[in-house]
Amino acid sequence: MRLFTAEAMRLADQKATQIGYPSLLLMDTAGRKVARALLQAYPNRRVVVLCGKGNNGGDGLAAARWMRVWGCEVEVYAAEGQQGDAKAMRQALESHKLTIRPLTDWQPTPGTVLLDALFGTGLNRPLQGFYADLVGKINQSGLSVVAADLPSGLPYVPHVEADLTVALAALKLEHVFYPHRAACGKILLAEIGMPPEALADESLPELLTPQALHALLPPRPGNAHKGNVGRVLVVGGYPSYTGAPALSAIAAYRAGAGLVTVAYPQEAAVVPPLEAVRLPVAGWSHAALKPAKAEAVAVGMGAGPSGKEAAKAVLELGLPTLLDADALHSETVEEFAGAGIPTVITPHPGEAARLLQSSAQEVAQAPLEAARTLAERFAVTVVLKGGPTVIAENGRLAVNTTGNPAMATGGMGDVLSGVIGAFLAAGLAPWDAARLGVYLHGLAGDLLARVGMLAHELADALPQARKQLAQGQVRPYWH
Repeated sequence: MRLFTAEAMRLADQKATQIGYPSLLLMDTAGRKVARALLQAYPNRRVVVLCGKGNNGGDGLAAARWMRVWGCEVEVYAAEGQQGDAKAMRQALESHKLTIRPLTDWQPTPGTVLLDALFGTGLNRPLQGFYADLVGKINQSGLSVVAADLPSGLPYVPHVEADLTVALAALKLEHVFYPHRAACGKILLAEIGMPPEALADESLPELLTPQALHALLPPRPGNAHKGNVGRVLVVGGYPSYTGAPALSAIAAYRAGAGLVTVAYPQEAAVVPPLEAVRLPVAGWSHAALKPAKAEAVAVGMGAGPSGKEAAKAVLELGLPTLLDADALHSETVEEFAGAGIPTVITPHPGEAARLLQSSAQEVAQAPLEAARTLAERFAVTVVLKGGPTVIAENGRLAVNTTGNPAMATGGMGDVLSGVIGAFLAAGLAPWDAARLGVYLHGLAGDLLARVGMLAHELADALPQARKQLAQGQVRPYWH
């Protein structure tokens, strides 16, 4: 499943018509799916449809016609000047003897449901004048709003604040990335008959889905034991940062690791979980870490100013490694990549900005580009944490679809490091370990989904999240 930009969607529409699928049929199906979703969400309500003059307006006109055919009470206010398929939809609606009033005549009426079909994905500048005022009137009306494909005005301000958005054919950037996703309300993805060939574009970012991630779960054979399901070495801690490595160790176990060793400075009061092997060290060195039995390492969590030294000691182990937090320095990442060690880095926007020599704001505004640039520059697998998290490696991108804002609390990144470390130790390639780890981490957060959750509580929810994923019980947020 791919994530579409406005241009990619335009090309998909074009490709569909080139291979023989009528664009008018796509529009009619889109309108029918929008109408059905609206009526299911708001049964027995009078509907007011606001239509622009482009294709999004054509979708709205088609929806109005279907609602009319089904006997619903519907009013339509539309701009003048539809062309092509949208014009045909206007004529089809008028054949049902429904009066189409000018948009300028619309006034909010209590108890109605609004269908926003003013502007879709083709908008290339902020709304101004009449349409900006109209969006303001919609948002101030207090009425329930359903958006056809996208709330009008996105990705700019002002834009409609919808209660329900019916995404058509594919999810677009605004359906996935905050803050725009918040304007969509609940999101439903509607298939409109687009030929699969038209939507097939592997150059677009992958959207992580439960079907794809289920296939990556490491098998658990009947004769499994702690030594053959993944052994993780967690390296971190500092006198003033004692909790981070313990959280990573808990998470590695909860994600399925068979044995976790925690290496930490002996002067730091780190308290690993009871099940972990403790490895206090007098200083970071290869010799100090060599006794640990591990197939993968997660390093940097809470390591403080000794993060570089800890990573250097890990480098000499030659094991698949996750670099996080205090181990995220340009020269460190370059050394791991140069040594040919399978490496995952997990920066937040501030850490990514340091690696890119840019600003956290620039990273947050363009996370896909930032993640891609990091992966290209350092030749490693990148997990750029955010809303949502982006994974990048060797020219390919993936975007996570689990997680929620309640996860914005201390220690969540340490938990993620332990989860990905567990999957590296289980033998997954960095790309697969990163995608599965990020998805499962977010899924555990969704099981709790309450402001005030703590990182260790999310770690404790990982086994249930893994079970749900394994049993096919996970529904994406757009269903």
